[in-house]
Amino acid sequence: MTVRNMREADLDRVCQIEEATFSVPWSRESIKKEICENEQAHYLIAEEDGEIAGYGGFWQVLDEGHIMNIAVDEKWRQRGIGETLLREMIAQGKQLGILYWTLEVRVTNRAAISLYEKIGFSSAGIRPGYYEKPKENAYIMWYQAD
Repeated sequence: MTVRNMREADLDRVCQIEEATFSVPWSRESIKKEICENEQAHYLIAEEDGEIAGYGGFWQVLDEGHIMNIAVDEKWRQRGIGETLLREMIAQGKQLGILYWTLEVRVTNRAAISLYEKIGFSSAGIRPGYYEKPKENAYIMWYQAD
């Protein structure tokens, strides 16, 4: 597996994964703005056998990183791709001076919660009704980098 920075040429595949993963996916234009215009945004691609298997991104705000999304194509799940992306985001963030990380996750997304806890994130509260389709609460999770 290789991890690299996302490029505009990756948008078609990233949008396919986004639409298959999330009930309210980001638009192509939103993702394009993230990688082409948002100086706070950092997005990565995981490739397996020459295919984009997943992606993830974060925003840097001073010494905090906010994980915006991590998604892995269904056929590539359970192979450590999400964990690799998350660890690489944290490593890149460390080089940028990020000390604290946060994210939101559906309270029913046990697989993601387990991954985040494995890395060292812990729940710090709930955002009621944060998600749509279906309406659901989100855990707010935090992590302090080494």
